[in-house]
Amino acid sequence: MGRYRNQIKKAAFAKLRAKRTAFARFLRPGIPALAMGLLPAVFLSGCVIDGKTLDSGPKLTSSWVKPDDPQEKLGKREHPLVLSKYGGAYSDPQAEAVLAIIVGKLVAVSNDPARIYKITILNSPKVNAFALPGGYLYVTRGLLALANDSSELAAVIAHEMAHVASNHAILRQKKLSKTNVGRDVVTDVLGDTTSGKIALAANRVRLAKFSQDQELQADAVGIRMIGNAGFDPFAAARFLETMNRYRDLRNREKNRLPDGNFLSSHPTTPARIELAKKHARFFGAPGIGEKARDRYLTGIDGILYGDSAKEGFVRGQKFIHGGLGISFEAPSGFNIQNQSKAVILAGPGQLATRFDATVLAPQRSLGDYLKSGWVSGLIDGTVVEEDLNGMATASGVAVSEGWRFRVVIVRNNEQLYRFITAGPQINPAIDSVSNQVLSSLKILGPAEVAALRPLRVRVITAKPGDNLGSLSSKMKGTHSQLSLFKTINALGVGSSIEPNQKYKIISE
Repeated sequence: MGRYRNQIKKAAFAKLRAKRTAFARFLRPGIPALAMGLLPAVFLSGCVIDGKTLDSGPKLTSSWVKPDDPQEKLGKREHPLVLSKYGGAYSDPQAEAVLAIIVGKLVAVSNDPARIYKITILNSPKVNAFALPGGYLYVTRGLLALANDSSELAAVIAHEMAHVASNHAILRQKKLSKTNVGRDVVTDVLGDTTSGKIALAANRVRLAKFSQDQELQADAVGIRMIGNAGFDPFAAARFLETMNRYRDLRNREKNRLPDGNFLSSHPTTPARIELAKKHARFFGAPGIGEKARDRYLTGIDGILYGDSAKEGFVRGQKFIHGGLGISFEAPSGFNIQNQSKAVILAGPGQLATRFDATVLAPQRSLGDYLKSGWVSGLIDGTVVEEDLNGMATASGVAVSEGWRFRVVIVRNNEQLYRFITAGPQINPAIDSVSNQVLSSLKILGPAEVAALRPLRVRVITAKPGDNLGSLSSKMKGTHSQLSLFKTINALGVGSSIEPNQKYKIISE
């Protein structure tokens, strides 16, 4: 489902962690998640901050390839797994053309111009970039939406190329194998190192740190590359600041539940930003180098922003999933978190509803399925089969370690929707919340599904008389319109709108 993560206050996080632990204990291992399968872990050298095709995007190749290069073999082997985990490749000829130009310039000034780099735009709303051994580079459409010019994207890609050239993923992999920490290596885009776990597809991917020396090395090499290629060398520091603002904005929005896929990072430190500026000053004062802003904005005009209709997206208090053909609403005061394996509705009083879907053979009884063992602590006498707006349902109550759960499963042909509402046993509102969510459930017809419009990045040109308020009011389907508009356009305190300049908005 969605892919967001926010840092929240310590006390609130403790409650949410308890709630998620209760869900985990309540649901027995092995239950299928919505449209996801178990995937092997992948060795990634990377940088996380928050029309599909399965091609590999624009490729930059040379006439020379190292025979039997083990790094190339490793990258080629893991590439399909990356596509599976990140929603496949996102095909957009204009954005791919911008990427190809940037990478071509960077390769020309690199220490290894014969190296082959294969670039893929991933169909993910996360702000994310990483590399596999062998020159496989990845950026998400979420990162493309946040950057503001070609020099900023060049800074991200150059940082990743530095990791590849320095074999950081291989070195880190060897270290991890000795310490038995985990397989995947993911770090912030030009940012600080990360640690922790991230839920990708149906398996947990353990994050491990690049060493501080490796990150600083990649920073220095990357900035030197973009400066030598003629790009604005201060772009790296500028994009770090934008990422910080974007992360902080997301953290403030409604105290959303943490999602391991979103901005899986510690904050980028001011000291690191200052160090990036110091490296850039080697080339001169701010204002030098090419930004290619108009060309970049033209290249990303129209790309998807956030979740797609097929994956499901949030509009206000409503969750809509075109792939499943359903919608439902969260009660007033609840927040909706579209996560990778489920949708979580989090409300006051430690109440929450978890939604996911699976497939059930038509001949199988809903009551039998509910009692089949995937629900821990189910009280058999509470299981009831009934009709809900023409759809067969079964419901039951379970208890586990001070928590009470109301489980409702709804059949729609072979598709099975599962709604689990949880809260402390002493909270009397559990059934009421469950009923509110279920009563809002709607099955969408083909015409309604076809009419769904996910959000996209739209590039508009400011007219005389336009100001921050008039342009930000054009933003649709997002929280904090003015703050988000200023963030995605890197507009600081005291900034104003300049006529005839291009700006990004988010709209349907």
